[in-house]
Amino acid sequence: MAVFAYKGRAGSGAVTGEIEADSRPAAVTALRAKGVIATSVQEKAVKAAAGAAISKKLGGRVKDKDLAIYTRQFSTMVDAGLPIAQCLQILSEQNDSKTLRDVTVRIAADVQGGATLAESFGKYPKTFDHLFTNMLAVGESGGVLDVVLQRLSGYIEKAAKLKAKVKSAMVYPVTIISVACLVIIFMMIFVLPTFANMFKNMGSELPLPTKVVMWMSDMTRKYIIFILAGVAAAIYALRRYYATDQGSMLIDTFALKVPVIGMLIRKVAVARFTRTLSTLISSGVPILEGLLITARSAGNRVVEKAVMQARQHVTAGGTLAEPLKATPVFPPMVVHMISVGENTGALDAMLSKIADFYDDEVDAAVTALTSLLEPMMIVFLGVVVGGIVVAMYLPIFKMVTLVK
Repeated sequence: MAVFAYKGRAGSGAVTGEIEADSRPAAVTALRAKGVIATSVQEKAVKAAAGAAISKKLGGRVKDKDLAIYTRQFSTMVDAGLPIAQCLQILSEQNDSKTLRDVTVRIAADVQGGATLAESFGKYPKTFDHLFTNMLAVGESGGVLDVVLQRLSGYIEKAAKLKAKVKSAMVYPVTIISVACLVIIFMMIFVLPTFANMFKNMGSELPLPTKVVMWMSDMTRKYIIFILAGVAAAIYALRRYYATDQGSMLIDTFALKVPVIGMLIRKVAVARFTRTLSTLISSGVPILEGLLITARSAGNRVVEKAVMQARQHVTAGGTLAEPLKATPVFPPMVVHMISVGENTGALDAMLSKIADFYDDEVDAAVTALTSLLEPMMIVFLGVVVGGIVVAMYLPIFKMVTLVK
């Protein structure tokens, strides 16, 4: 229950005080029952701030898989005719995610208190994004909540699959490079010093590759802490720079120009844009609001800027396809299909077809990237690790030759 500060009149004259109630109208009714005619009833800011702090503390990011299952179960129960409050209670009891369980308990309490679903879910933006809450609002207002939830769960599942494809392409090279770096550091710190002591007793001039490797080993042993601290500081500085508007635009623009990887990023961006906008439009979200939500969830500042420019063009009465044509992200085929969808009045269906096509394109791009990276990683390991080993054995070969 909230606490309300009130001012009013009673038989004894002017009165002030506080009263607990579920809502402002309930507080006015309770005061009237006590013989107080309220002139001002305001919820205390401390309570409101506390509620906001609790919402912020409870809300957090959840896995796409958990959110997709949550939305699918919600859709099934609503479609079966269960009351919303009962659906939320069941979801809060059986979900595997602690964050979703805790948040759903509070959402259920808000809904029972008279709040709408969109308002209740909107209190936890880290868990449920703008797309989620806007589609809930459309479903509630249009009386098609079950249909909207079904589309939303399908969208989340497909978005999760797309993200998993990209992650799978990155796992292999990151793993190989990480293992190679650990092996090199281990050799520099623990293995090469043994060879260094042996070479000192030889008393002969060492080959240049051996000198270079020994110098690297010596620097690594002396300054390993500073090297690791420098790498960590560089990563932190890069993340902070990316958080700025200028930094994110510069890095995202560079990423789109990187061979092979840039093409993959572009295809992922097109698939995400078309899938998100198609889901929003088909659910009844106005196109201007849909473009705003799509821009926020683009994941790339170049794409976000292009979508916001398209939104401005649509606001001025233009088409969606025309400004997209001038961007380097959207291929001519995509722009042409969007134009056809606008002219025929079937933009959502056309966007869905584009998204399905580019999902397959992402699959092909991930396969090609993996096939290309595999030999590159083998060559990298062979050159680096093999080069160190050869540099260490050159003095031994020289010594054997002299003995013969």
